[in-house]
Amino acid sequence: MTREYFDSFLCMVCLKFTNFAAFIERNYSNSFIMPNVIKLRKGLDINLCGKAEEKLIRLKSKGQYALMPDDFEGVTPKVVVKEGDKVKAGDALFINKLYPEVKFASPVSGTVREVVRGERRKVLCVKVDADAQQERVDFGKKDVLKMDGKQVIEALLEAGIFGYINQLPYAVSTNPSVQPKAIFVSALRDKPLAGDFQFEMEGQEADFVTGIMALSKIATTHVGIGVQANFQTEIRQMGIEQYAQLHIFDGPCPAGNVGVQVNNVDPVNKGEVVWTIGDPTVVLFIGRLLNTGHVDLTRRVALCGSEVKSPAYVDMLVGEELSTLLSNSYDNDHHVRIINGNVLTGRPTTKEGYLGAHTSEITVIPEGDNADELLGWILPRFKQFSVNRSYFSWLMGKKKYALDARIKGGERHIIMSGEYDRVLPMDIYGEYLIKAIITGDIDRQEALGIYEVSPEDFALAEFVDSSKLELQRIVREGLNILRKENA
Repeated sequence: MTREYFDSFLCMVCLKFTNFAAFIERNYSNSFIMPNVIKLRKGLDINLCGKAEEKLIRLKSKGQYALMPDDFEGVTPKVVVKEGDKVKAGDALFINKLYPEVKFASPVSGTVREVVRGERRKVLCVKVDADAQQERVDFGKKDVLKMDGKQVIEALLEAGIFGYINQLPYAVSTNPSVQPKAIFVSALRDKPLAGDFQFEMEGQEADFVTGIMALSKIATTHVGIGVQANFQTEIRQMGIEQYAQLHIFDGPCPAGNVGVQVNNVDPVNKGEVVWTIGDPTVVLFIGRLLNTGHVDLTRRVALCGSEVKSPAYVDMLVGEELSTLLSNSYDNDHHVRIINGNVLTGRPTTKEGYLGAHTSEITVIPEGDNADELLGWILPRFKQFSVNRSYFSWLMGKKKYALDARIKGGERHIIMSGEYDRVLPMDIYGEYLIKAIITGDIDRQEALGIYEVSPEDFALAEFVDSSKLELQRIVREGLNILRKENA
């Protein structure tokens, strides 16, 4: 074949391909999803027993609620109510002392029962007894299309839900004085036993769209979702791509972490700030506020875990008591670990606890302190999970496990084995960063990317860590120190 014939053949192929692409775009643009697809190969999916079924159970609350400042990382609370005060849903219970315009709204109307304080008068929670007939503060409906970014921020501040938005660096509740270069929303929940956001969003699609529209007025907004075809189609039909850049993350946990998505789309450098919403229910909070003029902090929570008799979903308000939900959910003769959140990043709680502000799961698993294993590690352990094939359970395929809360080992020296990097799909050296945080080497922490991480990004690394270190606590302490140094 001569050069002239080859060039003619190549031009014909290119023309055909161009015509075919144009044909697809013209005739099927509304039927096919063509957003940015990001393939992640690092990570680990842990299959656990007790995932919630897509059925909704209804419970009658006893009317006791509590809002906890610890749910809002980086906030120094100043209580603006006192015992006996009457409040409406939407009235502020406490504010951020550093940024007084950032309020935190009461989820219900009622009477302030108690301001609970701990050591050195630290505010642990503000308890409210709900009224039988609920009253809400009317902030007025808003037309988002006619609003600018400043007006959106002012509306969120006035209603007391701005503090639900976080930021990188430091992984703390953000403040309105800093203009972000972008806003990232993760609508992908892929942690073990995580609640299904698509199920939660049913009937609230308009609120989600309004929330994304409002965020897009502030800065360029990115929305991360998974590879599920039906959810992709639903998001596309809602018109999200008109207001935000859509990214599909194809990979194992922790692909749903908003920090992982930021790292793979638009990493944070020193001096830059991005706002993050790793809990997509917050977008619903924003949408409801603007569409109705009222603060509605209702969220759909998955009651899950191997100890739960009938795992299912329940609609609860932020700060609602857990005793009603957990009263008959598991056998009381077992010693269990109740977790306010998921098994990787949640906090231990009790029946007397309250639903966290960012909690989408209440998980109940065995405590494991009464386990008595014959011969211990010598047994082949077909029912135990291992990431390095120490047990023969890897021969069982994708089996579901009923894991308990035991650590199974003591704290050891860090072994530079690369085990963190295998489950950390970010462009950082996890083991070196942890060592720099422990030694207090701030310059090295900055060079190794501490501005890009949050404690939850190291949850899986903590799970597989043979040194048994509390990596999430170490990262949080490192971020707090760095924030004080840079203040």
